[in-house]
Amino acid sequence: MDSRAFLDLRPSHNPYRWSLPVTPTLSTWGGFLFGGCGLGAAISALEQTSGRECVWATGQYLSYAKPGEVMDIDVTIAVEGHQITQARAVCHVGNREILTVNAALGSRDLDLAGQWEQMPDVAPPSKCARREHRMPFDGTINERLEQRMVKGRNIEDLDGTQGDGRVQLWARIPGVIDGVDAASLAILGDFVPMGVGQALGVRGGGNSLDNTLRVANVVPTEWVLLDIRVHAVGRGFGHGLVHMFAEDGTLMATASQSCIVRFWKGEGDESHRGPRREDTQ
Repeated sequence: MDSRAFLDLRPSHNPYRWSLPVTPTLSTWGGFLFGGCGLGAAISALEQTSGRECVWATGQYLSYAKPGEVMDIDVTIAVEGHQITQARAVCHVGNREILTVNAALGSRDLDLAGQWEQMPDVAPPSKCARREHRMPFDGTINERLEQRMVKGRNIEDLDGTQGDGRVQLWARIPGVIDGVDAASLAILGDFVPMGVGQALGVRGGGNSLDNTLRVANVVPTEWVLLDIRVHAVGRGFGHGLVHMFAEDGTLMATASQSCIVRFWKGEGDESHRGPRREDTQ
C-alpha cells in the first residue's frame, strides 16, 4: 500500500479533480478529518496531476470535513516551467471550502547538497513506550499511526507546569509499505498542536490554522522521528516546527504550524474550548 491507497484518494474523469471519502479512520476521535490527511491528500493530487514531486506545500485550514462526506480536490496548474511547477489545490465539500493548498513541485540536477540540522541522539523505537492517548482511538486515525514517545509527559503529569517546548516521538504508518513520500510526511508532520499542550503543561492542544511542509531528502525508512519544537504561545495562538528524520539521521522534511490553543473537553477554561479537528490526544 502507498500513501494514496492509505488515504483512498480517488481520481475522476477530469485529471484536475480528485476526491477523498472522509472516513472515521482518517479522522480524529472528535469526528473531523485529521488535518495532516487533508494536506497529504492535496499534495498527492498535486503530484499526480503535475507529474512532479513536492518541494514545498502550505495549507490553510478553513473548515471541517466530517466522516460520511466526500471532499473534492480541484487542482490548478498556475505556472509550469522546465523544472518547477507552481500549483494550488482547493479542497471542498460541496461549496464549503475545507483547505486551500499552494505548492511548488519539481526537481533540479545540482551537484551540491548538505544537511546542517542533525538528528538528536535518541533511543530507537523498539526501546520507547507507546504513546499514551486519553480517549479510545479504535477506528480513528490514531489507530492507524503507530507512535512511540521519546521525550514528553504522560497525561497525569500535565499539571500546568510549563516544559522546555521540546517533544520527540517516533511514528510510522504500518499500512504504507511502499515507502515514505511527501504525502505520508504531511500526515506524520501534523503534531505541533500536541506539542503546544506539552509545552504549556496543560491538558489541551489546538486547532491548526495552517501547515507548511518543506521536503528536503526523502529516503527509505520505516520509522520517522518527529522532533517537535514549540517556539512560542501568545494571544491564544501557538507556533512551532517539526523536524522529521529518517532512522539513518537524514532530515527528510520540516513542518511548521500555527494553531488556536484549546483545552480538552472538560479541562481548563470553558471559553477556550472549541471544535476538536486537531485534538488528536
